[in-house]
Amino acid sequence: MANQSARRGRIADQLQRDLAELIRTEINDPRIGMLTITGVELSRDQRCAKVFFTVLGEEAQVALAQEGLQRASGFLRSRLAAALRLRVMPELHFTYDASVAQGARLSRLIDEAVGKSRKDKRRRGR
Repeated sequence: MANQSARRGRIADQLQRDLAELIRTEINDPRIGMLTITGVELSRDQRCAKVFFTVLGEEAQVALAQEGLQRASGFLRSRLAAALRLRVMPELHFTYDASVAQGARLSRLIDEAVGKSRKDKRRRGR
C-alpha cells in the first residue's frame, strides 16, 4: 500500500511539472494569463487528477483562467498521454488554490499590525 501511495506522489509531481511546461509553451489562450500550477492530487485509482492553480489578478481573472484551463484539458491530457507512459491518463480537473492569496493577505495583516504597534510605541516614548 505504501508503494502505491509513493507511486501516486511521483506521478502527481511529474504531472505538475509537465502541465506547467505545456501551459507555458503550448497554450495561447489569453484567458489563462500568468498562471502557476501549485499542486496535483491523484485519486486512488489514478483516473482523476485535481490540478491546483493560482493566477495573478482579480477574481474575474480566476474564473476566466479556470474556464480556459477546462477548455484546454482535453488537449493537455492528450499531450501528457504522449509524454508519460501510464496505463490510464487521468482526467484533469482544475481548481483554484486560494491558499497563496490567503497567505499574502495574512502577511499583509501582520505587517500592518507590526507597523501600528511600532507607531504606538514611538508615540508613548515621546
